[in-house]
Amino acid sequence: MPKSSKKKKEKVADFSKAKLKLGKGKKLPTNAVDTSFKARSIALPTQSIAVQKDSTLPTTKRGQTFNDILSLLKHYHAGTRKDAISGVRELLEVHPALLHSSITPLVAACVRLIGDEDASVRKALLSFFGWLLPRVPKDDLVPHIPLLLLFTTSAQTHIFPEIRIDAVRFLDLFLGIVPQTVVDGWNDSSSTHGKRALEGYLGILSAGTKLGGADGTAQATSTASVTLSPQSKLIVLRSLSSFLSQAIDPQSFTSGSSNSDIGLAAIPLPTWFLRPSFTCTRLYEENSGIFQTSRPGKHVVWNDHQMQRWTLNDLSNVSLEQDDPSRGLGDIPFIMRLSRTLYATLTAAYLDCAPVVFSPSTNPPETDLQMLTAALRITRTFYSAILQKTGHDSDLSTSCEELKTLLGYLTGYFPFHPAHREVKVEQAFQDLNVIYCELTSLLVLVSPQSSAGKVRHANTRPRPQRQKAPSTSPKGDAKLNVQAGLVSSYVIRLLRGEGELGVQLPRPVSPTVYAALLPTIWALLNQVGALGDEPSMVLSATLDHALRTTTSSAAKRLTIEFVARLLLLEKENGYIGHFNPRDAGDHNKFQEWVLHLPKVLWELGATNLATTQTIICALLRLLQRGSCVIQREEISSLSSRLVPFFMITHPVRGQVSGPFTKIPASVPHIRRFALELCACVLAAQTRYGRGEEGLSKAVSAAVKDTPEEEYWVRVTAAMRLG
Repeated sequence: MPKSSKKKKEKVADFSKAKLKLGKGKKLPTNAVDTSFKARSIALPTQSIAVQKDSTLPTTKRGQTFNDILSLLKHYHAGTRKDAISGVRELLEVHPALLHSSITPLVAACVRLIGDEDASVRKALLSFFGWLLPRVPKDDLVPHIPLLLLFTTSAQTHIFPEIRIDAVRFLDLFLGIVPQTVVDGWNDSSSTHGKRALEGYLGILSAGTKLGGADGTAQATSTASVTLSPQSKLIVLRSLSSFLSQAIDPQSFTSGSSNSDIGLAAIPLPTWFLRPSFTCTRLYEENSGIFQTSRPGKHVVWNDHQMQRWTLNDLSNVSLEQDDPSRGLGDIPFIMRLSRTLYATLTAAYLDCAPVVFSPSTNPPETDLQMLTAALRITRTFYSAILQKTGHDSDLSTSCEELKTLLGYLTGYFPFHPAHREVKVEQAFQDLNVIYCELTSLLVLVSPQSSAGKVRHANTRPRPQRQKAPSTSPKGDAKLNVQAGLVSSYVIRLLRGEGELGVQLPRPVSPTVYAALLPTIWALLNQVGALGDEPSMVLSATLDHALRTTTSSAAKRLTIEFVARLLLLEKENGYIGHFNPRDAGDHNKFQEWVLHLPKVLWELGATNLATTQTIICALLRLLQRGSCVIQREEISSLSSRLVPFFMITHPVRGQVSGPFTKIPASVPHIRRFALELCACVLAAQTRYGRGEEGLSKAVSAAVKDTPEEEYWVRVTAAMRLG
């Protein structure tokens, strides 16, 4: 049947093209939407001439007020948002009083830009926060930290890797300003800021984003993994190192002085490595506090009336508080699980960077050198906390094997030295050497041979032996002996000032480096199974360095306190270590060191009160405990050498006051310590039947008409009665 004409027309209409006619517009499609509108007026409130602006409000060069800038921080255009950040800084620099009243809306507007998709905006915000946050008082900043950390930890899990890396930069900035708040709750099971930040680090490093249970494995919440560039990985590792240092051991993150009343920032002497050499923690704490004066708010005032009324039971209730270095080291089982989670990351950093950094032909790239340094610092933070704690044999053995393996990747290059001399590179290599020595000393301190054959003194009580890591194999012990031998040679050369091979002018040992070397020096001195005369050589080098260090050196105080502690161990109650100053040799060198202290005391004057106090306390404790290096001849020499510290007899000017009179009255305990020292010297002279009037007259002349005159009379009277 033929098709109808209607269907034929419809078919032709479907494929026909409409002809355009001259003078008429294009025909709109049938599904077109009319978007045109009509309005009688358009309202522009911010540009209306009817609104009177307040001319007293602070504005930028562009005439923008603070509220105008806040609205531009939400602009859709990235360049406008970046300019708004610059405008805020310009406004606050010209009008700093505006900061106090505008901090809340400013932070609320800026936190949203932490995860901004434009790199220039994030860079401008990071620079702005680096300028702004140190200027905000801590009390005003603390309420806003949770909001800042919330957006920062959220940006750590952003889909774009570059935003995650910039989030780490923001977190690193916050760690430098409010570190304790950033790491708060880092090892809790609940979702805290510290916990989210740690999971963010692990996620960026592809080490898993959630720590498992007791098995120590990491559970990855995302299968997406991004290969970081060396520069990005360096940023993450360096920030993670700061985070872990503050979380695990806050004392190592900032340096302070226990003598805050002196007003001198001094690096404290670490003593945690002496803990295994005492029968109990209480006796170790008593030894740690022998150089510590009364702390602010924790002092006892002694007077005659109280001393007459107090009984022995009352005095026993007075306790001197001393910080235990083991406190605040965090949750050790959690730290062990975290170290095993990051073990593969640390191993990769060692294997990737070590061949490049220790190339014998060229100096290393800065990125690889800093990445290896960050990995070593993370290793030190982990295993310093783990190996300082007494744990189960299996856990301690596993941690020791992990540390031995990591150090084994670097042993072939030790001691580390650059191919060409550069000051910055040499300093970085010295830091690497010191960290390697410190990690090796940890293994030596917990090894079975360091606890075997310990000397038990007459003044100690029996106790159960501290659990040590069981020996895994003779091969592992031989490897540790090789590492200890290499470390011993390096430490001896460094202390003697010989430096690296071929270097004529070695770099002097800084206070930070010397404090970091002390655990290594002690491990070598206290090592039982040492080969040859290594302990005696290390002791000789230590004493030579203490004598050679100049009075003006910042490390002088540390050398004095450490050597004094070595001498005091002989009479220390509860000490069971192998090292004994009476049997260690170098008796003459010890005596030379003691007799050089009055000269240092006179040279210091009142320029370094922390070192002055350390010298006086060292001599006082050695005299009170009857040290083996202070005999009759040394007592006489100390008496004559202490006279110039109080009074000098000049051939023309007559009697001239010594440095004692220049000690400020704000630190009376130092002046009284000096008087107690002189009283002990005079009492010892009387005991030996060699009384001399020179020191007594000099002290009496120095304290005449001073508040210490009465105290000097009472102390000398008490010594005569004693």
